[in-house]
Amino acid sequence: MAIYHLSVKSISRSAGRSVVAAAAYRAGQELTDERQGLTHDYTRKQGVEDAFIVVPDGADWAQDRNALWNAAETAEKRKDAKTGREYELALPAELDAGARKELARDFAHELVERYGVVADVAIHEPGREGDNRNYHAHILTTTRTAGEDGLGAKTRILDVASTASAEIEHMRGVWARQVNMALERHQVEQRVDHRSFERQGKELEPTRHMGVSATAMERQAAREIPGRDPVTDLGKQNAEIRERNRVLETARKAMEKASALFSGLEKRARLAVGLARKLGERMEQQREAERQRQERVRQAEIRREMQRQAEQRAADEARKAAELARQKQAAKEIDRPTVRRSRDRGPSIGL
Repeated sequence: MAIYHLSVKSISRSAGRSVVAAAAYRAGQELTDERQGLTHDYTRKQGVEDAFIVVPDGADWAQDRNALWNAAETAEKRKDAKTGREYELALPAELDAGARKELARDFAHELVERYGVVADVAIHEPGREGDNRNYHAHILTTTRTAGEDGLGAKTRILDVASTASAEIEHMRGVWARQVNMALERHQVEQRVDHRSFERQGKELEPTRHMGVSATAMERQAAREIPGRDPVTDLGKQNAEIRERNRVLETARKAMEKASALFSGLEKRARLAVGLARKLGERMEQQREAERQRQERVRQAEIRREMQRQAEQRAADEARKAAELARQKQAAKEIDRPTVRRSRDRGPSIGL
């Protein structure tokens, strides 16, 4: 699973540190600190996957790592000066080496463009002990802007308390977006978030920072007895925190699964209700259509019966009229006078 990590540290003389030595160690090279007259040889260091420098336009001279970091030392006069700034990044193990390099270069370009500094990038493989997914990058930047003629003004925005926190939070957000974009480009489902669990609204508990000493003790114990329980207090606390988080995460996933199942059942129920409603409406429409059809048949039968009755009445009236006419004719014939003529034309004389 892709993890998020970005930390910002300063390389300061007040802590007895040399930025030349820091650059040599991270890049796995041999560099000479001209101010102190010391050579730092880390050419035998293993685990350096790649190292390269990103410079602002016109500052090609800074591609020489030895010249760059000696210039950074020379530019500072104070004994407590900050001579470099380091960004430590966790690179997604889900990406291949080329994609990890591209991702680290993108973030280095962002630093160079935003602050005008030089960024020296070293990509490290996971150590022999510990998490074998721990690909990470160290980006060492100058604390001054860089140009054609060398290093210039100090970048105070990351040194002043009133602006440093906001700037670092901004860059943490930038790194999260770049990581997620890279994961999306390479079709990896996981995503990272630079916000704390609390800001994300999660109930998970953050683990405690182990530090160099505790980490070394845990690694030594793991070499002696592989798979043993943590031996330091911080290691034990982190193991307990991880176990609590595991339980919480398992419960959360179970709740999400149950919620998804319930949501699916609820959706199916809504679909079933909708289908039943549609079937009911369709049946009602069919019943209504049948009622209308039967009503039309009934009305047609009524009309036919009325027509039959009308025709019967007409026939009866015609018969009555005919009978009446016949009777009238018969009556006329009865009432007509009858005149009989004698066959003898002479008068009849009675004796």
